[in-house]
Amino acid sequence: MKTMKTITCSILFTLLVLSGAISSAYSDSRQLVELPEMMQQHMMSNMRNHLQTINLILIHLGNDEMDMAAELAEQNLGMSSMNSHGASRLAKFMPEGMRAAGTTMHKKASRFALVAEEGDLLGAYKMLAEITSACVSCHAGYRIQ
Repeated sequence: MKTMKTITCSILFTLLVLSGAISSAYSDSRQLVELPEMMQQHMMSNMRNHLQTINLILIHLGNDEMDMAAELAEQNLGMSSMNSHGASRLAKFMPEGMRAAGTTMHKKASRFALVAEEGDLLGAYKMLAEITSACVSCHAGYRIQ
């Protein structure tokens, strides 16, 4: 039952991401954030890492491996990951709203880790939705290319 929920959530998330990418290809009114090429590649790499981490978190939640999900979230998405992702170097190029969305995502990921460590599966899923809501908010308002 839990595995089916995880698969369903993963499929729905992927469809939402793809539908946004397809519709934005025709009319993109998001704010362009210009970055030096190296910083742009760095940011894209970070975002791919974030998406991979969310996918792994879903797998661990589906397997009732709450501690693994919590550890991944904190190390790769949470507040403690900001130095390794070069957040301070990237932040100076971001508009305030983009920085705020990123900080919110990192804070929510740290909160997710705490909830997951407590073993609260439903609470963890709710917190994961708050993490992805921060991602969606940023991607809906900003683009880097």
